[in-house]
Amino acid sequence: MSGHSNAPPALAIPGADPRLYNHDLAPVAPAGRTWGVFSIFAMWMSDVHSVGGYTFAASLFFLGLTGWEVLLAMVAGITIVYFLMNLIGRPSLKYGTPFPVVARMSFGVMGANIAAGLRGIVGIVWYGVQTYFASKAVQALVLAFYPGAEALTHSSFVGLSALGWFSFLFMWLFQLLIFLNGMETIRKFIDFCGPVVYIVMFALAIWIVMQTGTSSLSLQLSPRVEGSAVGHMANAAMLIVAYFAALLLNFGDFSRFARDEKAMKVGNFLGLPVNFIVFAIITVIVTAGTVKVFGEAIMDPVAIVERIGNPWVVALGSITFIVATMGINIVANFVSPAYDISNLYPEKIDFRLGGLITSILSVLVCPWIFVSSPQAITIFVSIFGAALGPMFGIMVADYYLVKRQQVVLADVAGRLAVFRERLEPDGADRARAFGLRVDRAIAARRLCGDSERRGLGLADRLGAGSGAVHGADAPRSAVPVAARRHGVTVQFTGVVIPGRREAANPESRDSGFAPRCAPSDVQLHIGE
Repeated sequence: MSGHSNAPPALAIPGADPRLYNHDLAPVAPAGRTWGVFSIFAMWMSDVHSVGGYTFAASLFFLGLTGWEVLLAMVAGITIVYFLMNLIGRPSLKYGTPFPVVARMSFGVMGANIAAGLRGIVGIVWYGVQTYFASKAVQALVLAFYPGAEALTHSSFVGLSALGWFSFLFMWLFQLLIFLNGMETIRKFIDFCGPVVYIVMFALAIWIVMQTGTSSLSLQLSPRVEGSAVGHMANAAMLIVAYFAALLLNFGDFSRFARDEKAMKVGNFLGLPVNFIVFAIITVIVTAGTVKVFGEAIMDPVAIVERIGNPWVVALGSITFIVATMGINIVANFVSPAYDISNLYPEKIDFRLGGLITSILSVLVCPWIFVSSPQAITIFVSIFGAALGPMFGIMVADYYLVKRQQVVLADVAGRLAVFRERLEPDGADRARAFGLRVDRAIAARRLCGDSERRGLGLADRLGAGSGAVHGADAPRSAVPVAARRHGVTVQFTGVVIPGRREAANPESRDSGFAPRCAPSDVQLHIGE
């Protein structure tokens, strides 16, 4: 299957509907599964090793718990995240498809657009916010070496100074160039990001310990809080789960490239429980040391390196955390919206164009204005957090409990996922509006057991406007009732029964149908 030059090889789905399918949404071919243990591990390092990740990890030690209580809460929370990531990553690993396509399994073709759209909005907003935070480090770097550039900070356009615009657009363009080179370039970039941040963090921790002695090794950063320690520990554990909530939905965008399930699970284990706890311990050592070195607890690593005073140290620290922020931004906030936007119109929008649209929308959000309002951030996180969590639960329950991990790939990625509808004279697209999905097993039990054994309508009259439908879970009795309500007729055109002839005339009462037939032998066609 053809695609843009940097796209990973993909498998073609025979008879795929171009409205649902393009190279980037297609299953990844075995040759495209290049992400081993280290790449998955590095992806999580990029996600955690950011200014936001540093601040979050340090903040857990200010909850009024002892250091050991915080560590136990962290182990519990990140272990939960580890198992949830394995659950949501397996469908994409098995079928090689990204989150929006996997969402079709549970929400249907049109419903998946809503799920992917919500995740895409979250990604676009946070992509802009993270780009803005990284641009502040660029601005600090420019001022450290060119103090005269301070004059460019006095003007303002749409809430941002001239130097601020320069720094923001520089980061915006740099990330876009990396993204447009495709997922393999992204893999190589994040393979570099995570380890580099560790080197700088270890160097910073060693410097702090040299300045303060072993006293900075204390994990207690705040007075003991009143009330049940268990309750506060549970709160800390749930905060960790919430921190990874966005990637809990779209981790499949990355697991689809994993070589096998072992690589995914081992990479997740190293990148989540092991990496997160080690990074948090380094973070608290550095933060505790800043109290003695600078007289206050500083939870911003860029601010710490600025306080050291050496311009080369400032440059090294700023560049490191710029790279780190780019890593998390591409992983958590760029790849997902690109797939989500492509899913809205696969025939015209591919992964690269989806990424370009994401970049443009992230500027229109004006993230520097958004982050200046704590109320706006709180409302945004509350609304979309309340939507993303249930979607994760629905997808996991549907795939493991309802579908038993068995899905017909063509049903969610090809022409079989929708009705090839015919428009009414007034232009109303009833078949798409109805969005009916009929389960083959239910259809077999109902139609094969029909004593009159007759169809509903004419197959010949539907012609090219019909399409075979296999799919998911419609209640047995709801199929014809709901269909008639929406002006859609359900018709079966033939059942192949071992030892019997195929039905030749769908309207004949003696057409070879029998009460006993295999669910997989049933086909339904939809017409007006």
